[in-house]
Amino acid sequence: MTPVVFVHGLMGGSAQWQEQARAFCDRNVIALDLPGFGQNAKTSALASIADLARWALNELTARGVHRFHLVGHSMGGMVAQEMVACAPDRVDRLVLYGTGPTGVLPGRFETIATSKDRARADGANATARRIAATWFLERHDAAPYEDCAAIAEMSSLDAILAGLDAMHDWNGTSYLSRIEIKTLVVWGDHDRTYPWRQTEELWQSIAGASLAVIPGCAHAPHLEKPSLFNAVLQDFLKD
Repeated sequence: MTPVVFVHGLMGGSAQWQEQARAFCDRNVIALDLPGFGQNAKTSALASIADLARWALNELTARGVHRFHLVGHSMGGMVAQEMVACAPDRVDRLVLYGTGPTGVLPGRFETIATSKDRARADGANATARRIAATWFLERHDAAPYEDCAAIAEMSSLDAILAGLDAMHDWNGTSYLSRIEIKTLVVWGDHDRTYPWRQTEELWQSIAGASLAVIPGCAHAPHLEKPSLFNAVLQDFLKD
């Protein structure tokens, strides 16, 4: 069966995808840790989406994974779009989840410039915990929050700033109409990071794209409602 590759967002890591790895236990699941994050926290971070995409493609090649389904979350959704732009023949099906076609996010809970200023003032750990809370409908009280925050806390200040710079400088809108891969757009209906208009632009601009809205979730339905999220993915990725 076709392998499934998961790409996390800013301050994420491979450990966020444990519920999905269990749901797809019959497949080869590859959950990447981007440079500067998760298990690669000690690796120098990359400050552009294009560099992150090239790194991911090279990493998959090194692991002997040449064709795959691709799931990108948040900043990882930008990386996924860039991966498709670089190597469309390698991606079978594409899931763009809690993400958008531009790095500058009108309607985000705060601007990227504000996030950078607060990160420098507050430090990496406080920033990780504060921003991770925005990913959940119930914020700090959400059951998955502490585990998610612990993964976010692995990120250095340099990695956080590099990721924010990478997002700020990226725009993939010109490529959307050229995506010919079967695509699913997934969005939590209370997402504080990516408002509906970003999701709608992906859905309307990619020919034939399908849309799944997960109710009662913010930015991390794969952690808030993993059973529902997994069922949507399994239906879309079934061979």
